[in-house]
Amino acid sequence: MYLPCMQEGTTDRRGSKGGAQARVLDGLRKAIVDGVHPPGRPLSEVALATEYEVSRTPVREALKQLQIEGLIEVRPRVGTFVRAPSRREVIELFELKEMFEGMAARLLAARGPVPVLDQLEDNIERSSHAVARGAADDYALLVHEFHELLVTGADNTQLVTHYRTLMNQLAYHRLVSAALSRPGRLGASLSEHRHVLELIREKDGFGAEFAMRDHVRSSERATMSADDPLTGGRPLRKEM
Repeated sequence: MYLPCMQEGTTDRRGSKGGAQARVLDGLRKAIVDGVHPPGRPLSEVALATEYEVSRTPVREALKQLQIEGLIEVRPRVGTFVRAPSRREVIELFELKEMFEGMAARLLAARGPVPVLDQLEDNIERSSHAVARGAADDYALLVHEFHELLVTGADNTQLVTHYRTLMNQLAYHRLVSAALSRPGRLGASLSEHRHVLELIREKDGFGAEFAMRDHVRSSERATMSADDPLTGGRPLRKEM
């Protein structure tokens, strides 16, 4: 149930101004990442203020933060828009993803038999059933879960923070769906996940890192060969 905010200009000891801004920021970020606001869509401060039942001040501050995160762009004298990344930007973000997730696999392997390994095993079991059913949408969610477990399991807070920002910029759920649309990609992705986990359990840190990097590169190739993976029907813009 929605609880109305205090009027702008007033704050209690919990900081309702900050609470309103955080609510707008979290909601708008999720809407962009989930594709509710697709790349290229204009964002109106007035409309967003009405949607979130706040004044324009927390909306304006949330938009500033999303601009810093690379999710929106402000065009002077034109307006504010959800960013549509260039092909080069997507490739560069994938390069960072490869580095982060490879590192995460190596760090996790060094931790030994921690509980997250059983969670990854369970994920692969559920993923196997999804692949057997040909349930690409279900498997896409499990892919996100696998990668999130891997990174958080590395037990490095800075890695997690930077990784999640990167995933938002990539709009990763849409990339996964695009990649999994390629023939044979469902089964190949599952096999790659399974191989990474085997190496982690064997405490082969460098092997796990290289296997994870290979997996990310395979995902990148499948994604970039798919039709319009990010822009909802428009080709990725070329580098300017």
